[in-house]
Amino acid sequence: MAYSRTVRRVHLDRAQADRVRRRDRRGRGVRGPLAPPELPMSRSRAHVFDDLVLDAVERLERHWARELANVEFLVEDVPRVPRGVTAEDGIPFSRLETAKNGQARIIVYRRPVEIRTREPDEMALLVYDSVVEEVANLLGLEPETVDPET
Repeated sequence: MAYSRTVRRVHLDRAQADRVRRRDRRGRGVRGPLAPPELPMSRSRAHVFDDLVLDAVERLERHWARELANVEFLVEDVPRVPRGVTAEDGIPFSRLETAKNGQARIIVYRRPVEIRTREPDEMALLVYDSVVEEVANLLGLEPETVDPET
């Protein structure tokens, strides 16, 4: 594989999402923070994206909590694209995986969303629309039924 794939599990606990450990690059121990955690500068793009997914999930859980109880939401940097598929064929923003035991996973891809948006508000809207679309696919409904505002 030509790239390294990072998978972060997105849970509905923001404190846990903030405790992502970075690797100890040269054996000198984990570095201290560059800025206090309350400043926006201390948030990486990956953390900001995780928060956007969390916000989208929290917004949907207000109305669909029971239906989303067995759904796991994940964030991956890039999708695995089969050989021969090009950008003209379309790169997905998200994916739905279902298992026979009723478990489901909705995976949102960070880099394709970041590349196609310029503004933070635009990115938040695209993330939310992607999550709504996958939840609609999971429930067998139209996206407008899952969230009439989309």
